Amino acid sequence: MLKFIFTSISFYLALCSYAQPVKPVKYKDIVFSNIAIDKNLSYADNTAAGTKHKFYLFDLYQPANDTITARRPLIIWMHGGGFKFGSKSAKGIQILCSEFAQRGYLCAVINYRLSKKNPLTNVKTLIRGCADAVQDAEKAIAFFKMNGTKFRIDTNRIILGGNSAGAMIALQAVYSNNADLALLADSTDKTHFSTGSYNPQHIAAVINFWGALFKINWLTNARVPIVSVHGSNDHVVPIGKTSSSFYGSQRIHEKADDLHIPNRLKIFEGYGHELQKHFKPLFSSAATKRRWLEAGAFAADFLRRARQRRAARRRHRQCAYGGRLGFAGTYPSDHGDRITIQNQVRAVRIGGHERYRRNDQLDVRKHLFDGGLPARL
Repeated sequence: MLKFIFTSISFYLALCSYAQPVKPVKYKDIVFSNIAIDKNLSYADNTAAGTKHKFYLFDLYQPANDTITARRPLIIWMHGGGFKFGSKSAKGIQILCSEFAQRGYLCAVINYRLSKKNPLTNVKTLIRGCADAVQDAEKAIAFFKMNGTKFRIDTNRIILGGNSAGAMIALQAVYSNNADLALLADSTDKTHFSTGSYNPQHIAAVINFWGALFKINWLTNARVPIVSVHGSNDHVVPIGKTSSSFYGSQRIHEKADDLHIPNRLKIFEGYGHELQKHFKPLFSSAATKRRWLEAGAFAADFLRRARQRRAARRRHRQCAYGGRLGFAGTYPSDHGDRITIQNQVRAVRIGGHERYRRNDQLDVRKHLFDGGLPARL
C-alpha cells in the first residue's frame, strides 16, 4: 500500500512538473512576438567623393513593445555577396535580424562599399574590397557607440555578425587591422595604414556564418569569442583551407581551441555555401530558411553561454583580489584597465609588492588582468 501511494505521488509530481511551461530565456529564445524596423538610416554623413550615400545606410530591428528601459546588446549584421553584390535587403540577413530582435537584441544591418572591380576572380582585389568594407564597419561601430543613449545600446556588448563576405568582414575587423589587410593586398593606398591596433572598438563577439580569415595566425591578435556555422560541402568558402589563403571555420575552430579562445562550430553535413544543397545566389528555399534559423539558434545559445562564462570570471576575480566575499560595488573593468573596489576590504596585493588595507576605494591597475580579454558579453 505504501509503495502504491509513493508511486502515485511521484507520478503526480512528475506530471505537474511536465505540465508547467518552460519560460523563454531572453537573448536565447524567442521572447517577443513582434518587431519594429526603421529603414534607411545613415551611419556616416561625411562620405568620400564619388561614393554613393546608399553604401552608408542601415536598417534597425528591435523588439516591439519592449518596456524594459535597460540598454541592450547590439548585433551589427553584414550581408554576403563576394564584396561585389548584395545589400542590407538580402532575404537571409533580414531573417537573422528579425529572429535576433525577437530574442531581445537590437540589430543593425548595414550596407558597405562594394568593389568596382571583380573580387570574385582576383584574390588581391577581394582582399582590398574586404579592407574597404572593414573600414565601413568601423565607421558603423563608432556611430553606434556615439549614439548609445539614443538607441539604448549597451556599448560594451556590440557583436559583429554576417554571412559569407559579411562574416569575413566581421572576422577581419576584430582579428586584423587596416595595415595587415593593405600589406596582404599589396596596396599603396596609405589610408589603409591608419591604425596598428587590434579590436580597438572592443567588439564583444563574432558571429561567423560560412566566412573565413585570410591569415590563421591573426587569431593571436585578440581574444574575442567566435561562433561559427559552415556547410561541409562549401566550395565557395571552404570549411578548411584553400590555396588562395582562405582559412574557413574548421581551421578557425581548431586554432581558436589551441589559443583557448572561446568558440563553437556547427557543421551542416552535406550542405554547401549559404547552407544550400546546391548554391544559388538567390535565397528561396523554405528548407534553407529552416537551416538558417537553426544556425541562428546555435549562435544565440553560444552568446548566452559566453556571457555567463564572462560573468563567472568577473565574480572569480572579485573574490581573488577583493580579499572578502560578497562586498557590494566590486566591478572589474570590461577591458582590464582598472578595477574599482568600493566599501572596505581586508587586503589586496598588487604584483606581489604593495598591500592596501581597509581603503574606501581602491584602484587595481591593468597588470592584474589579461588585457586581451574581450568586452563584457
